[in-house]
Amino acid sequence: MFRPYELFVGLRYTRSKRRNHFISVISLISILGIILGVTALITVLSVMNGFENELRHRILAMTAHVTIQSFNGSMAKWRHIEKEAGRDPEVIAAAPYVNGQAMFRSGPNMTGGLLRGVLPSQEKNVSDVASHMLEGSLSALKPGGYGIVLGRVLARQLGVGLGDPVDLMIPEATVTPAGVIPRMRRFHVVGIFSVGMYQYDSSLAFIDLHDASVLYHMNGGVTGVRLRLKDMFRAPQVSRRIEKMLHGQYYVSNWTRKHQNFFRAIRTEKTTMFVILALIVGVAAFNIISTLVMVVTDKQGDIAILRTVGASPRSIMGIFIVQGALIGVVGTLLGVIGGVALALNVETVVPALEHLIGVNFIPADVYYISNLPSKLDWSDVVHIGTLSLVLSLLSTLYPAWRAARTEPAEALRYE
Repeated sequence: MFRPYELFVGLRYTRSKRRNHFISVISLISILGIILGVTALITVLSVMNGFENELRHRILAMTAHVTIQSFNGSMAKWRHIEKEAGRDPEVIAAAPYVNGQAMFRSGPNMTGGLLRGVLPSQEKNVSDVASHMLEGSLSALKPGGYGIVLGRVLARQLGVGLGDPVDLMIPEATVTPAGVIPRMRRFHVVGIFSVGMYQYDSSLAFIDLHDASVLYHMNGGVTGVRLRLKDMFRAPQVSRRIEKMLHGQYYVSNWTRKHQNFFRAIRTEKTTMFVILALIVGVAAFNIISTLVMVVTDKQGDIAILRTVGASPRSIMGIFIVQGALIGVVGTLLGVIGGVALALNVETVVPALEHLIGVNFIPADVYYISNLPSKLDWSDVVHIGTLSLVLSLLSTLYPAWRAARTEPAEALRYE
């Protein structure tokens, strides 16, 4: 604990006018460096938290928490599987589906994508596509009606709207007396959705489950059953229980297994960015060392006088620790305020900056998300603030130790 006169002298040295104004400039640079480092760390980590949260939300809006599939590609007894899986207390909804590749054509426009057959009444319980409809509705899909719901970008690429025809070509050939021809069927657009994720909006289409089963010659079977859970983070445990319940006769996977490497890469990038940006705070801490070393050199006479009137080496150390700590505390406090303010408003600041300079920082056809989300995690703020304060305090130890070793007779010899 510092004594009152150590605090008084340390604070006075900080705010007093020095003979060497260069030292004041270095002190200001040190404070600005800490402010910049702390602000950048909080903002970048908040943006990365926002990206991870937004990606997880958007991916899981279209991906089931748990998926049950047959090993031979077609599940005939899917109603029984759906009933058995629904017995687990953590399963809140289940829905069958048919997945397949297809080519979409409308006039001269053609593109490939993923075709998914669903039951609209059940699909809305395991995915959010029904709540992201721009035009039409998912419930417009009827058995034998050959309606199709397209992603917004996919519909734009084909140049179609509600009611327009779309020809589907399946990558399975049909043998006829005229030869081998690709399997084709004409559908009509009954809905257009947008989940805000380019990967889905540009390549995914929905049709009725019965139509998909007929189209892919599955004889009433399905590709699998998708489940939604009360707590998506319990998916690994629930999938293992269901796999045991089904005696290993079906392949049971979950979203953490499908996207494990993706989210692990995000966490690795977050850690890497933390280390890189923490170096900014480290550089500012080194500036504190250089500042205090110059102050100690400049104040040799004052230190010697304090020693001759009874100040102990420990008190001299305390004076310069107070001075260096003040730089760290002020820089950290202002950096935390600036970082929190920027992190909470980055979704407003970035679009305004894009509009001002006329540049799109995150084009939708390149990145998964076309906006810049932010999620402030107060634990990150605490860790960053603590790191900055610790580095600042550690940087004061060597200069303060040098000041404490000053010999009064040597220092006053040439005064």
